[in-house]
Amino acid sequence: MRTTLSRGRLTTDIVLAGVFALVSLPLALLGNVFDLVALAGFAGALAVRRLSPAWSLGIAWMAAVVQMATLRELQLYDVAVLGVLYSTAAHGAPIVKWLGLVSAGVGSVVATLYLGLLKPALAQSGDFLFAQDNAVALTLWLGVTFVAAISVLVLSWTAGLLVRAVRDSREIRRREEVALRERELAEYRYVVEQERNRIARDMHDVVAHSLAVVIAQADGARFAARTRPETAVEALGTIAGVARGALGDVRMLLAELRHAETDTPQPVLDDLEELLAQLRAAGLEVELVEQGPRIELGTGHQIAVYRIVQEALTNALRHGDAERPVDVVLAWQQDGVVATVTNHTHPGAEPVAGRGARHGIPGMRERAQLTGGQLTIETEDNRFRVIARIPAQHGSTR
Repeated sequence: MRTTLSRGRLTTDIVLAGVFALVSLPLALLGNVFDLVALAGFAGALAVRRLSPAWSLGIAWMAAVVQMATLRELQLYDVAVLGVLYSTAAHGAPIVKWLGLVSAGVGSVVATLYLGLLKPALAQSGDFLFAQDNAVALTLWLGVTFVAAISVLVLSWTAGLLVRAVRDSREIRRREEVALRERELAEYRYVVEQERNRIARDMHDVVAHSLAVVIAQADGARFAARTRPETAVEALGTIAGVARGALGDVRMLLAELRHAETDTPQPVLDDLEELLAQLRAAGLEVELVEQGPRIELGTGHQIAVYRIVQEALTNALRHGDAERPVDVVLAWQQDGVVATVTNHTHPGAEPVAGRGARHGIPGMRERAQLTGGQLTIETEDNRFRVIARIPAQHGSTR
């Protein structure tokens, strides 16, 4: 089985295999041609150990068979087996990984029998180890050889398995982070879309009301123009004022917003006291402070201020320290109003940056931006502060 391997990594493996072959070559030259064949096999196994761990394991076994079939001694190139077993565990498919472990066990048995029985028997024909009085020595020799072989081989395989586990763990964490970011992005888009739909409903009522007033005043001015010019002039002034307000509201509409009619009246700044009363009844202590004289805001801008304050207070009730008071400040300026809602948070609470698209922050920001304003979130000393800067509608200040 082949794995995806970059050209750079494959080149690195080939170069390292070549260096290994050069280091092992002097000792192999002291033997015969079969040592060179075995060396070539082990070097080839190292070269493809990450490209194809299965082929690497098979080539290593063939090289070992050549070495044992020709009764060669242990050589430096046998160390390549450790790299091959490591790669089967670290880079091989599941079946190759477990074949590597089986190879470590079988290889230990084969190496023990080869070094302790087969090679001495064939090389010396009646070695002293086979004598009856040396049975204990033979058993001890075979035991030590087997323990040493299986310890080294399984250790190299285990090292590869640990590296694989660490790599898989990092990959799982990376995928979870990607999935989390995608989920947060989807939540953010959903929240924004829901808020835009609600804004569309608000603006639908605002514009419908404004146009109804304009039509009624225009009809009255048309009939009164000849008999009561002053009444017609007053109606035209009303039309101009309402039209300016409607124009400011229309500019907040986005082409992609869907419109859905609603029968509920839209809230304005005068409805804030009723909202605060509801929250106080729910157990939240709220203090409202207005700084400076009020200026006239368009209906759409008043709705934006109301909704932002409503959402901020709802967050304070649900996620803040409801036992401590919440401050709502409306700072009136010549060019608009700055609405600030400050509540206390529980010690050790999750920071705002880690909350993703929750708590309506995207919706509040969308509200502010559609009026031409901006929304700022601040956290310090276990306090959560929402600051909304809503400009006065063009042509509506006084």
